[in-house]
Amino acid sequence: MDFLRPASWEEALAAKAEHPTAVPIAGGTDVMVEINFDHRRPAYLLDLNRIGDLSEWEVGEKTVRLGASVPYTLIMENLRTELPGLALASHTVASPQIRNRGGVGGNLGTASPAGDAHPALLASGGEVEVESVRGRRMIPIDAFYVGVKRNAMEQDELIRSVHLPKADGPQQFSKVGTRNAMVIAVCAFGLALHPETRTVRTGIGSAAPTPVRARAAEDFLAAALDEGGFWESGKTVPPSVAKQFAQLASGACNPIDDVRGSAKYRRHAVGIMARRTLGWTWESYRGQERSASCA
Repeated sequence: MDFLRPASWEEALAAKAEHPTAVPIAGGTDVMVEINFDHRRPAYLLDLNRIGDLSEWEVGEKTVRLGASVPYTLIMENLRTELPGLALASHTVASPQIRNRGGVGGNLGTASPAGDAHPALLASGGEVEVESVRGRRMIPIDAFYVGVKRNAMEQDELIRSVHLPKADGPQQFSKVGTRNAMVIAVCAFGLALHPETRTVRTGIGSAAPTPVRARAAEDFLAAALDEGGFWESGKTVPPSVAKQFAQLASGACNPIDDVRGSAKYRRHAVGIMARRTLGWTWESYRGQERSASCA
C-alpha cells in the first residue's frame, strides 16, 4: 500500500487523476477500521490532512460552506444556529475522539446508509461540491446517494465541501442504537421545517439501501400545515396529522433484517421517531412564533 501526501488541493486532484482507485483519508474513522480488520486493502491511500481549506467553513448570507474535513466537534461548537439538525446529529457520532477527527466528507464518501450525517443533510437540503482535474461540479444532496455504499462521484473526483442552506426554521434529529456511544445507528430520522417556503424535508438513515427522504410524508405534512393555517396560527398539530405523518414516514423505509435489528422493528422505530421529532420541531416553531409576536 502506497501513501500519497499532497501539500495542496491541486496536488491532491493530480494524484487522484493519476491514481483513480486511491482512497482519500482525512479523519480515517471509517477507512482505518476497514483496513485494520483487513476488509479493505487499497493500493493507494490519499492523505488530505495537509490541505487546510478542507477544514474551514464559511457562513454566508443564506448558506454555509462546510469544508469536507471540518470535524463534528467544530460543527457542534460553532454551527448550532445555522445548521441545528447537523449539529444534533454530530452529537450522536461515536465518541469525543471520533468527533474530533471525523467529518461530513467522510460520511458522504463512504455513503453508508447508516452514516449519522445523512438524515440531517437530506432534511436540510443543499449540494455537495466535488472536483477533479477536469473541473468542479455541484451534486444536489438528493441525487448523491445512488446505491449501497455508492455515491454519484466519478473515480477521479474528490469532495471539497458541502453547501447547506442556513436553517430558516426548527430542525431535529433522532437515532436508535443499542447504546449511547460508539454505536452504529439501527435507524435514524431527521426533520426540518422550512417556514419561508412552507415546506418540510426529512431524512431517514439505516432503513433502506441508501439514505432516503420520506417524500409522501413531507408532502402530506406541508399540505396539512398550510391548509389548516398552522404556519400562521402556531396551533398544536392534531394527533391525527402526526399519526398519518408517522405512518407515511415508516412506509418510506425499505429495510433489511441484520444483527442490529429487524426490518419490522426499523419501520416501527422510524414511525415513532417521525412522530416525536414532529412534536419537538413544532413546539420549537410555536415558541419562535410566540416570541416574535411579543417582540
